[in-house]
Amino acid sequence: MRLTRLRLTDFRSYASFEQRFAGRIVAIAGPNGVGKTNLLEAISLLGPGRGLRGARAGEIGRRVPGEDTRPWAAFGAFEGPDGPSEIGTGTIGAGTIGNGTTGNGTAGDGAETGRRKYLVDGEPAKNQAELAGRAAAVWLTPQMDRLFQEGASGRRRFLDRLVWALDPGHAREVAAHDTAMAGRNRLLAEGRRDAGWLAALEDAMARHAVAAVAARRALSQRLNLLLEAGTATGAFPAARLNLVCPIAAALGQAPALAVEDGLREALAASRGRDAAAGGAAQGAHRTDMDLVHLPKGLEAALCSTGEQKALLVSVVLAHATLIGAARGFAPLLLLDEVAAHLDAARREALYAALARLPAQVFLTGTDPDIFAPLQGVAEAFEATPEGLLPG
Repeated sequence: MRLTRLRLTDFRSYASFEQRFAGRIVAIAGPNGVGKTNLLEAISLLGPGRGLRGARAGEIGRRVPGEDTRPWAAFGAFEGPDGPSEIGTGTIGAGTIGNGTTGNGTAGDGAETGRRKYLVDGEPAKNQAELAGRAAAVWLTPQMDRLFQEGASGRRRFLDRLVWALDPGHAREVAAHDTAMAGRNRLLAEGRRDAGWLAALEDAMARHAVAAVAARRALSQRLNLLLEAGTATGAFPAARLNLVCPIAAALGQAPALAVEDGLREALAASRGRDAAAGGAAQGAHRTDMDLVHLPKGLEAALCSTGEQKALLVSVVLAHATLIGAARGFAPLLLLDEVAAHLDAARREALYAALARLPAQVFLTGTDPDIFAPLQGVAEAFEATPEGLLPG
């Protein structure tokens, strides 16, 4: 799967942007502040979720002095094993987010703003799972250097992006779980103890939580076969991904239906405590993950920043190999300033590994010389505030 064309309207710093891509490895160099990360964010938003910055739709539009944030649009044309496809997304009122030639696919008539829409081949997307079935992206950014020092939510989002690429239906299970949980939290906060209503929401929470965690567990098991062997990660360290999750542990000991029953009972028994705490103590939203540096026998949180970066690179390399074999195409890899944080030997190892992968890769960096080893291999661009120039 390759992104062959990207078009943006009022997206972050870009009033208008359009670029075609022919390379499997795309290297974008330019000084800070010219919009390199904005381009990666736009690509990440063509799949499910809030993209690599986790921004709300109303925060993404271009800001003009004296005006509200403008509605925005992003469009991508892809080539994949099943032929060409197009994905557009943006807020209502952002104008055309289709391919610009057929007239299909507008983001709306401008009557309402701030609500994000998706189009797949010019038609409204049914759900996030449909998007995940068409396009997926995994990314590493400088902000992820603290992934193992901060809260579990960032690690869980990283894990779920990996799962979406293997199991597009995972997006639907997570969304359904969170919707049911929000309804239950609201009832408990309002002091409404309608037993039947709460039981229905807890039943939905239990079913979708077990399905979501089972998908996370399946991905981690398959990924660990590659991570522990090190065959897909080259010079990067062998690793193991561990799920820190009571539901995952229970699934290792009992059938899924029994785990659902147990979770349903636990939720019913904890209504009072959850009402006081303001949220559910159990569910798919409590999953955490850790990585272990196998050669050193250390958890990622105890490794140096460089070693943590190397572990994450191992994960994305192994994941791309796994998904390429399982689905016939690998997710897009968006690597923001990753090479600059690796020593020369690891940088060369990264480039060699990327050249072997069945994945399209977008790399950014401030110094074009850092991409010199990719000359003749990568499609190179110079980033400017107005767009991209051939590198």
